[in-house]
Amino acid sequence: GVAIGFADASIRHDYVNGCDSSPVVFLEGIFVLPSFRQRGVAKQLIAAVQRWGTNKGCREMASDTSPENTISQKVHQALGFEETERVIFYRKRC
Repeated sequence: GVAIGFADASIRHDYVNGCDSSPVVFLEGIFVLPSFRQRGVAKQLIAAVQRWGTNKGCREMASDTSPENTISQKVHQALGFEETERVIFYRKRC
């Protein structure tokens, strides 16, 4: 077979913004080939990640995207995610 998409996820035991429990399954990234989009592939990938996380003791799934990435925001919402907060990151050189 040929891969038409993938989901990258991890189990986080640290604090995850917007979540009330630990551990949390965190969706690091998801991709579906353009010719296979709008066919439920991402939904199936998310379901598999959610099952994996549940089997690892997770009660919540989280993800993130930049405020400018409106396409990703729409995909997250379509997949059942809800926005929990917006965060601004800072850095200071040492």
